[in-house]
Amino acid sequence: MSRPTVAVAQTVPPPFPRHLAVIILLCMGCAFAGNHVAARVAFDDGAGVLLAILMRSGATLLVLAIMVLWQRQSLRLPAGAWRWQLLLGLLIAAQSLCLYSAVARIPVALALLVANVFPILLALLTWAVGGPRPTARTTALMGLILLGLVFVLDVPGRLSASTNVGPEWLEGVALAFCAASVFACALWVTDHKLSQVRGSVRSLLTIFIVFSSVNLAGLTGALPGGLNMPATSTGWLALTTLVVLYGTAFIVLFISVPRLDMPRNAPVMNIEPLATLLMGWLVLDQMLSAGQVLGGVIVVTGIVLLTYRKSAVKAGAKAVV
Repeated sequence: MSRPTVAVAQTVPPPFPRHLAVIILLCMGCAFAGNHVAARVAFDDGAGVLLAILMRSGATLLVLAIMVLWQRQSLRLPAGAWRWQLLLGLLIAAQSLCLYSAVARIPVALALLVANVFPILLALLTWAVGGPRPTARTTALMGLILLGLVFVLDVPGRLSASTNVGPEWLEGVALAFCAASVFACALWVTDHKLSQVRGSVRSLLTIFIVFSSVNLAGLTGALPGGLNMPATSTGWLALTTLVVLYGTAFIVLFISVPRLDMPRNAPVMNIEPLATLLMGWLVLDQMLSAGQVLGGVIVVTGIVLLTYRKSAVKAGAKAVV
């Protein structure tokens, strides 16, 4: 689940028919899922996490820059917005790093399910900084999601097991949760501090900061082995697939979001963890237990209900990062 921030344009064109919008969102959710599975294949072949993020963000930055220049959009930000834009870029860079690092350690579907609890964290963060208190419905759905996570993480089985939980598992879960936390912060910054910035400009600057910060981390050796090359052609093919899937999904969403009726259809994007579960089984032979699959269904159901609103929601509930 690493996802880019997009927004509805100021002049909104007519929306697509709902069946077409749903098909587009389903395909994009599957593309993001495939991106994470391809990342795991590359990591298993020796590729570094920073290299994957660098290639992904670099290709996306190039295409997005061409689009913004072609549209002749100004990159000037309102007064006081630059520090928040810098923070947003660094948060998205941290989210990408944490999520890919989690994918490299634990089953991809497990990492995505843990990372997708960000709506809970966003609701709590909004409340903590003076926003509305979660309603009884929201609180109940949060509890449902947490219950599902208990099964996803197989907490009862691990507590009763005679063997110790390995450090890779603990690190992977912690990194996935960290990814959810920083993504929730990024959404809060976008909605409350950068909502006046044109979506295309915000997305371009965010990807530029991600690309630049990852480059800096690689050059300074902040993450040893982060820029390691794949050992075989399989790893390079996986990296290429990652770039194509992520870049295609990002650009399609970037272009189509104004016509996708996101307040109504955004929950469709929660197909990503379930698609990851299927792809992880087919490609990586990673299969969760029946209890974990049930927990995954509970988590996704809770998130869909939590993010769904009958009334219009802010366009800032951004489709992806």
